Parts: sequence; C-alpha cells; structure tokens
Amino acid sequence: MQKTRIGLWYRPKRAFNLILAAAVVVLSCCHKESSVTDIIGTVLLKQVSFDELTGWNNENFTEVIPVFAKNCDKLQKIKSKYIGSGEIKVETSIIQDKCNKFAAQHIDSAPKMKKFMEKEFVAYAVTDNGKAEGKFTSYYEAVINASYTKDDKYKYPIYGKPHDLVETNLRDFDKELPDTRLVGRVVDNKFIPYYNRRDIEKNGISAPVLMWGDDLVDIHFMQIQGSAVAKMKDGSEVRIGYADNNGYKFKGIGSILISKGVIKPEDSSMPKIREWLRQNPDKAQDLMAENERFIFQKINKADGPLGAFGVPLTAGRSLAVDTRYIPLGSILWLNTYSPDHREINKTVFAQDIGSAIKGVVRGDYFWGYGEEALKHAGRMNSTGKYFIILPKEATIKAE
Repeated sequence: MQKTRIGLWYRPKRAFNLILAAAVVVLSCCHKESSVTDIIGTVLLKQVSFDELTGWNNENFTEVIPVFAKNCDKLQKIKSKYIGSGEIKVETSIIQDKCNKFAAQHIDSAPKMKKFMEKEFVAYAVTDNGKAEGKFTSYYEAVINASYTKDDKYKYPIYGKPHDLVETNLRDFDKELPDTRLVGRVVDNKFIPYYNRRDIEKNGISAPVLMWGDDLVDIHFMQIQGSAVAKMKDGSEVRIGYADNNGYKFKGIGSILISKGVIKPEDSSMPKIREWLRQNPDKAQDLMAENERFIFQKINKADGPLGAFGVPLTAGRSLAVDTRYIPLGSILWLNTYSPDHREINKTVFAQDIGSAIKGVVRGDYFWGYGEEALKHAGRMNSTGKYFIILPKEATIKAE
C-alpha cells in the first residue's frame, strides 16, 4: 500500500523543533501502539490504543455505520489535496481509500464496523499543549411556526439572502492582508456595512421572504442555532437552513440579559432565557436587537440540518469544531458529560463549525431536533476530551 502523508504541519521556530519533529516522523512510521507525540503549535497528538478509549468496547457501532457512509459520500467529492486547511491536514486520497474499502466490504453489523475501525485506523489523543480537557457545549435544531402568507398572527418575515448583500475578502486585493471576509452593500459607489438587526427588523430589506413566523423569540433562537423545522400553517413541515449573515459579530442573548441585570448567570440556560423573553415582550425585541448579527435562511431539502461540511447532521453523532485544528470530515472519539452528568462516550464526526467554537479541545455537540433536544442543548456546558481517529498509513511531516 502506498504511503500517504497525513499533514500534521507547523512552522518550527527553533532548530530543536526540527530535530524533534524528525524523530517523531521516524517513530510514527512504525505504526506501534506505544506513545507517539507530535507538536503542532499548541496541538499535541499522542497515539493510544483503542482499548484506552473510555467506552470504546461498549460503542453502538450499528449507529456509526450510516453516519460513516454519509460522511464518505461527501469525502469522495473533495478535489483538494487535503480535507483540512488548519494545523491538522488530512490528505484526501487516503481517506477516500478507506471509504472505498468500507463500501467494498458491505459492512452491515456492529462487529464488522468495530473490526474495520480497529484495522484501518489509529487513535490519537488531542491536547492543547498537553492539556487534555476542554469545553463542550451543544446545539439543536429549532422549531418555529410559520405560514407562506402574512396575516395578523404570522407577521415576522423569514428572509432569504438579500439581493443587495455584497461580500469581499481583503486578501483578494493584497495577499499580505488578513484573510477577512467583509459583508456589506454598495451605496453611491461606496462599500459600506450591511444593515444591522435593529435596522432589518424595523425597516425591512430587499430580500426574498421565504415564509412568515408567529414568534420573534423563536425566530431569534432559530438564528442562533442556524436552522429550524418550520411547522407550516397548512400542516406540512419545511426544513430551513443557514444561507448567510449580515457581517456583524454575534452577541449571545444570555450575555445581553446578564449584563442588563435582568437574569442571573445561573438562570442563563436557553429554556429559561426563552421563558423570560416571552414573559417580557415589551423588552424582548429591543434586547434581542443588541445582537446585531442577523442570519438569512434558505430552504433545506435534506433529511437533517446541513452543517458546514455539507452533510445533514445526525443527532448525537455530529460535532462542531474549530477548523484551525480539526479538519471537517474527521472521525473523533468523544468523552464528555450530558447536562444531567451522564457520560457521553462515542464516535462523532466533525461536520460543523460555530462562531463560538474556538480552541484545540473545543466542541459543540449536536443534540437533535425539537423541544426535548433544547432541554439538553440549552444546559450543556461540560468539560471533556476527544481523540482524532486517523488512517494507519499516516506519516507526520514537518514544514
């Protein structure tokens, strides 16, 4: 089998780092179960055996099979050399080779899936400069009530991407400039910021209206989550996904309410925040408008909310990560806790991102759809750790 590099890349600042990296390359090529360490900036990877993963032998690999297959469908379409552009770069061809083997073996049972994983992959503990634990929150797919026609009840517009929204990137003009996306509009031949939330809700915008909602609080929560299932007036259900945003920084409604002194930090779970907003409608819209970021939606015909990786998310199996470190499409083993302090030990897939998901060991766990998911997602703020599962052919290259 051809050796393929999994690019775990960093730029060493000292000659010592080059010597250390070279030693790691030699060790990692042996594919031993003994500890192998690699330093990538603040990222530290340590090879471990699957038996060292808490809960591995109790995993429900039957649930993993369809998610792995769905993940592979997307991976097979990637044309770039690597599936990631951050500090951990996984070469596409070797991942696609694993997907081909998976399909050829017609894996249809938990024992077969477990055997396949253990034969073809190696697990690495991911740490932030040696610190294994990080923060794990969670999110869910919201629910709104909506209608295709406006009336006295359904009066809040759900906007698609505006006709006059323009975006650019500073690096398009000068490669020395930051890789920064700017969103705005053109007025009198000048590029200016787009309308903020308060302007949009007060004056409207030039954008398609996908449907009309009946509750501004639910719509705000939908925008925080990025997606929702719209229960339509005619009895049908329509899935709505993220299309774009107006370019402003996100400010959480919880932090807004805490800063105003209207709720206490211990009462800042999503269910309690929603309850307060509904009980105080005269103040709610003005306070929500302090989050100037506005999300535009699109109709999603997939069988689940689409994550940043472009595949429908799976409850309990999808994770939002920081792609500066973890490439989308990666397989991870997660050890953390639910809001009720129950252990979560399972295979998850890096399939999404989030504006607040920043850090080497940081994740946002997708809980699922509806009110029951909200009860969990709105309270989860757990410590935990994860392991990245890479093909056995991985070698480490220092640049």
